[in-house]
Amino acid sequence: MPLFSSAPVVTVVRLQGIIGSLGPLRRGLSLRGLAGQLERAFKPKRLKAVALAISSPGGSPVQSALIFRRIRQLARKKDVPVLVFIEEVAASGGYWLACAGDEIYADENSIVGSIGVISASFGFSDAIKRLGIERRVHTAGENKAALDPFLPEDPHDISRLKAIQADVHESFKTLVRSRRGKKLRAAEEQLFNGDFWTGRRAHELGLIDGLADMRAVITDRFGQDVRIMPMGERVGWLRRRIGVRAEREAPEMLGINFAAGLVATLEERFLWSRFGL
Repeated sequence: MPLFSSAPVVTVVRLQGIIGSLGPLRRGLSLRGLAGQLERAFKPKRLKAVALAISSPGGSPVQSALIFRRIRQLARKKDVPVLVFIEEVAASGGYWLACAGDEIYADENSIVGSIGVISASFGFSDAIKRLGIERRVHTAGENKAALDPFLPEDPHDISRLKAIQADVHESFKTLVRSRRGKKLRAAEEQLFNGDFWTGRRAHELGLIDGLADMRAVITDRFGQDVRIMPMGERVGWLRRRIGVRAEREAPEMLGINFAAGLVATLEERFLWSRFGL
């Protein structure tokens, strides 16, 4: 490609992995981590579109909303279309991110949907009794210890949690309605019940606009000489230095971080495995 090429430009931002925090040593997708890439993606001259390559089983609804809003703000400011290409999966928060696109494409075997809200945890109330452990919790505020995994479930706490989930679910549904509008071709009871589908079925339901891969769509629309520019994450000197220092941590800190990383891995594995991945 000549240095001063007049070819049209399409930038690509990859949104892959769990959305939100994964622990002290592992980062999921967040606005803070993606802000620089998104800014750079909308800056090139002769920019014709920004492409998002998505593969995410979901995660934090807050980070999903923040990333979505920033993409739409930049798209409006620069007056540039956003094209979304779903790879393995765009489910739950992953589909929330996909809705940032003016057009959404997927492979016929991609997993799409899961427009719902989930909260999963473990209960240890019987286990600590068998181990002879006495649980001591002191709070100010009657609901401060709600959903404590070391106490039996309280119907009142579950009711409050479901009310919060309903609020988040309604925000998700409102977003999908606003972005997909008349493209949706099924009853809301089917679309918004937390189910998920292959890309082919999602196309029939109106959740995506077509079955195609990124390069085919981009070259068909902007020509064979289009310049496709991946936007990678920039790692500064300080972060590289911190990474080296982390390898020299005291053994007790390595143990704590290993335990936290193990929990994060199990949670991440749970999210992916829901979709057979």
